[in-house]
Amino acid sequence: MVRRSFIAGLISAIGFGGAKASEAVTRLPPVPTWHPSFEQPLDEVVGRVSYYTNGKRDYVVFEHGTCVILEEGLTDAAATAFALKALAQILGSHPDINPAPMDDGNILVRYNCPAVNVVLKEVAKAHWPEFEKMHLAGLTESEVLITPLGSNKFDDFGKQALLGRAYMFLDAQHPKIDAIHRHQ
Repeated sequence: MVRRSFIAGLISAIGFGGAKASEAVTRLPPVPTWHPSFEQPLDEVVGRVSYYTNGKRDYVVFEHGTCVILEEGLTDAAATAFALKALAQILGSHPDINPAPMDDGNILVRYNCPAVNVVLKEVAKAHWPEFEKMHLAGLTESEVLITPLGSNKFDDFGKQALLGRAYMFLDAQHPKIDAIHRHQ
């Protein structure tokens, strides 16, 4: 049975009786299929990002909670352009993430560009069954992430980091700015 499945897959892959070449187009850039069924309250995300930046930074908040930290003194138009460019750069390159546990129990997911996502601990707790079921759909096609547990094996912290990244992908694919937050 396994041998037959392997041979059928091989024949299909090389074009005999399988999908046409035009149907086998890989989406570029690759994106995960996890579209969380829940959103995080943006006011809480904004509050946490303000706390994490000591209230001293301006940032753009996107519809799904991705925040792009701004350079000092940008006008609204320049802030919008900067934030859109940052998300496009993340989407256009391999989106490496650097998640960090925060002192309030939340997780801050950082990227190579000045963008972050906050995963709120209370939201994660309320939706944990979805994390358990869907976290691997937070990976892009053929993506392998090496963790201390092994390839594509995630502890609770890693599953939450993948949620933050899933929100970033949603914001980067269809960017809608919710607000430009200015520090006091």
